[in-house]
Amino acid sequence: MSLSAREQGLVDDMKQRFGSKVTEALVQRPRRVFMTIGSDTLTEAMWYVAQKGYRHVSTMTGLDLGQSLCVIYHLVEGDVVLSLKTVVPKSDPKLSTIVGIIPGAELYEREVHDMFGVIFEGHPDLSPLILPEKWPGGIYPLRKEWKVEAIKAELDKAQG
Repeated sequence: MSLSAREQGLVDDMKQRFGSKVTEALVQRPRRVFMTIGSDTLTEAMWYVAQKGYRHVSTMTGLDLGQSLCVIYHLVEGDVVLSLKTVVPKSDPKLSTIVGIIPGAELYEREVHDMFGVIFEGHPDLSPLILPEKWPGGIYPLRKEWKVEAIKAELDKAQG
């Protein structure tokens, strides 16, 4: 099977399996597939792609989209990278953990939790990974509403 056929086959399989829950799918170039899936379908989609060989998380990306937060799981199978994106409201940023499906996601989920405040329900340990242990709750440095001056003021206030 040619590489483009392999990538397009993954897109077609996901669209057939998850229907309208796949809101975006693109084979941008050989070996790169981008998909967006509803957050309520994330766990099922991860099980599905893991069965297709996508069992390695090369990294995770968090994005602040204003009223929502985006999490992108970059999964690798052979020489193909699947970037699987999902979005949650900033007011209730919860996703199910995928650690039970792909154990290598554990540290990446902790990092996204530290920086963006996404709560990965069922995660075995969401203690700080990057931020200091005494970092004040509710301050997520990569969210757009937090500027350096505001973070410094909150830290000074917390140290009292």
